[in-house]
Amino acid sequence: MEEEIAGASKQNGKVMIAIDGSESSSYALKWAVEHLDHKLKSGVIIFTATSADYTGVFSGSYGSVPLDLVTSLQGDQKDFTVSLLTKAKELCEKHGIDAETVALMGNPKEAICDAVQKFNCQLLIMGSRSRGRIRRTFLGSVSDYCVHHAKCPVLVVKQSV
Repeated sequence: MEEEIAGASKQNGKVMIAIDGSESSSYALKWAVEHLDHKLKSGVIIFTATSADYTGVFSGSYGSVPLDLVTSLQGDQKDFTVSLLTKAKELCEKHGIDAETVALMGNPKEAICDAVQKFNCQLLIMGSRSRGRIRRTFLGSVSDYCVHHAKCPVLVVKQSV
């Protein structure tokens, strides 16, 4: 497997590590920089996507929501995203990895796969939340979706119990 990863990172493409602030994505990022740091020198993109579109969340029979509340929620989401990406970039720097950070708004499943293609990534690394069958059936799995739809190999890092 290491040979495949080495080949992927040397093919003039970047390695994308998708994070979302969850424990599983933090673990995947730490695992990648600790175990693959020498293979990640060619370029890393730390990517996060947020589906926080508050305009539709509050619509319905309750009437309108104050614009101040929506603006506040959007500001909080932006602050969280900046903090998340800053911490990830600092971790990469500690391991001598020059990482680029990218944040996009949209459905995380689709945004990750679109970004892989847009940035010509040769490898996608992401965590696995290890949801049960029922939760996966109803909520879906971002990692499962990306394994089937990303236009590059996908390494799903599962945290050992």
